[in-house]
Amino acid sequence: MRALIQRVERASVEVDGSEVGSCGEGYLVLLGVGPNDDENVTRRMWEKVRKLRICADENGRTNLSLVDVGGSLLVVSQFTLYADARHGNRPSFTNAAPAELANRLYELFCELAEKDLGPGRVGRGEFGAHMRVGLINDGPFTVMLDSEELGL
Repeated sequence: MRALIQRVERASVEVDGSEVGSCGEGYLVLLGVGPNDDENVTRRMWEKVRKLRICADENGRTNLSLVDVGGSLLVVSQFTLYADARHGNRPSFTNAAPAELANRLYELFCELAEKDLGPGRVGRGEFGAHMRVGLINDGPFTVMLDSEELGL
């Protein structure tokens, strides 16, 4: 599983011109699922994201987590995080999980976030749809987490 996390002032996602999800101050998480990922990896990745200390404290240092600052979250499924461009100029996406598995684990990640952060604090994209994502990046501050590299 891969999570590209952007600290944002706000973010939103549209499908067919209508907003389907948004968040205020917090994180935009682009979430990619790999073929070997499972519920355990998903839970551990959420815990890592939840505890990640990339929010500023009263001294401007990145010492606080999303939970510490009462932030919100927008989670967007992003299979292209598994792009393989080693050969040629057209990326291959065969390293991404099949749609059924990816959707199930994406939904689980969102449910875990909703359970921990509370109602109304987790926005979602629409799995498999063509989406337009807008954000005001705070910093900018972007972090890439890979479950294999983290040993999750």
